[in-house]
Amino acid sequence: MKILRADHLGMCFGVRDAIALTQQHAAQGPVTVLGDLVHNETVLADLRRRGIQIRQDPSEVATRHVIITAHGASAQRIESVRALGFQVTEATCPLVHRAHQALAGLVQQGFHPVVIGQRGHVEVRGLVEDHPGCDVVLTEADVLNLPFQARLGIVSQTTQPVARVRELVAQIRARFPAAEVRWIDTVCRPTKERQSAAEELAARCEVVIVVGGALSNNTRELAATCRRFCPRVHQIQSADDLRREWVADAQVVGLTAGTSTPDETIEAVYNALLNLASYESRPIWEVAA
Repeated sequence: MKILRADHLGMCFGVRDAIALTQQHAAQGPVTVLGDLVHNETVLADLRRRGIQIRQDPSEVATRHVIITAHGASAQRIESVRALGFQVTEATCPLVHRAHQALAGLVQQGFHPVVIGQRGHVEVRGLVEDHPGCDVVLTEADVLNLPFQARLGIVSQTTQPVARVRELVAQIRARFPAAEVRWIDTVCRPTKERQSAAEELAARCEVVIVVGGALSNNTRELAATCRRFCPRVHQIQSADDLRREWVADAQVVGLTAGTSTPDETIEAVYNALLNLASYESRPIWEVAA
């Protein structure tokens, strides 16, 4: 069995920086992350072991210092937390900040705001909360439900596949040919690189293993992309989730990982696949022994 890694996989700079910033502040005193810093349980468990608290609501916070997650938050939410007397540090990915700035700029120019993304996702909530009436679309049905606006300004969640975003923008333009539609591409470069690499990998493999948090949108999207090119795709959180029967008859197995997946988790899965490859290559009488 041959094991191939995607050319681009695993943790992006925004996630690494958010983790490093949180650990740096935690070394100076008690801190609470308001929400999940990133959508990876291995990372969150490590933060908890370091004494960093994770709370979903400001009313649950017992420390003076609060960290905003890598997914960002709306300006009004951040100001409401500061108004409660907390010291606030933003660990927001710079590329998420760029999406906020792009949407705000479109609104200032008189465009009705539209976000392409997963409704209810923390990043999308952060984008829309500062813009009342903002529409969120992710499917063709969502596009069909959009009300007419003379000017539409579109950005997207940073972890959406750019091909899907382009298709939805085209559908919006086709639905409203008389409208002025302006789209700013806010899909982040790490997502584009991992999506493209996943396509190339899956096309060469009989099985693909995608490693990442169960709640990670970009990991789910990687798995969905791989399934377009390879019918046997399994999304897991750790090496413990691997099943020998998934790869028992495979000659080529691919490995990729979401942008919040730690290097050590990827290496553990890779080594587990190597062990399975070694097991599958043993003579039949040794395997049966």
